[in-house]
Amino acid sequence: MTTNIKPTLVFVHGAFAESSSWDGVITQLAAEGYPISAHANPLRSVKSDADNLRGLLQSIEGPIVLIGHSYGGMVITGAAHGNNHVKALIYVAAFAPEVGESAADLSGRFPGSSLGSTLLPAKLPDGGTDLYIQQDKFWQQFAADVPEAQAKLMAATQRPITEAALTEASSAASWKDIPSWFIFGDSDKNIPAKAQQFMAERAGAKETVVIAGGSHVVMISHPDSVAKLIEAAVSSLLESSPNAHVVHFNTVQ
Repeated sequence: MTTNIKPTLVFVHGAFAESSSWDGVITQLAAEGYPISAHANPLRSVKSDADNLRGLLQSIEGPIVLIGHSYGGMVITGAAHGNNHVKALIYVAAFAPEVGESAADLSGRFPGSSLGSTLLPAKLPDGGTDLYIQQDKFWQQFAADVPEAQAKLMAATQRPITEAALTEASSAASWKDIPSWFIFGDSDKNIPAKAQQFMAERAGAKETVVIAGGSHVVMISHPDSVAKLIEAAVSSLLESSPNAHVVHFNTVQ
C-alpha cells in the first residue's frame, strides 16, 4: 500500500456478540480520523455471511483493513478472497481457517475450549438450530476479564449463531495472500490460546500479541491493545515494511 490515505477499517463481530463489542476500539480509532464501518454479521453460514460482507466491501472506495473477532475471522477470511482492496486481515481472538476447516475443527484441535458445555440450543422453523451461551455461564465462559455487570448485559444482548455455521468448512484461506496480524488472550475459553498461536504461526502473522489473563473478548477488556495493533498494521502497510514475526506479552493490570 503506497498511498498515505487512511484505509477504511471494517469490524466484523463473532458469535454471541454484536457490533457494539467494538465500541472501545472504534472510539479510539475514530478519533484518529479513520473511516470505520462495524458490520452487522448475520451469523447464519460461513458462505452467506462472507457474501453479505463482500457486498459491503464492494461499496467502499480505497484500501480496506478487515478486523474479525471469533467466528468473524471465518467471515473476513472468506470475504477478502479475490478483493484487491483488502490490504490487511486482523484476527482478534479469531479463527483463521485453511480451506476445508471449520470453526468447530479449529477450536477442538487443541484442548482448552469449554464452550460446548455452556451452549443453549434453540430450534429454528427451517429445522436448523440456533446456539446461545447460557446466561448464567456467559461471564466466566466468554468475558471473565470484564466486570460482572457488563458481562450480564452482554449475555442478555448476545446474538446466536447457527450450529451449521460452526461446522461449515471454509472455502478460502486469504491469509495466504494478504498480510495478517493476531491478538488474543491466553485465558480464552472459547478458542484455546494454543489454537490461536497455531493459526498465527501458520499464517506467517506479521505480529502476534498475547494478552496475559485475557478472555475471549480482548477487544472489550483491552481496547487499547487492539487499537494499537490495528494502527501498527496500518503503519506497516504504509511503510511497506518487511515481514516479521513478533510476539508481545501484555500484562493485565
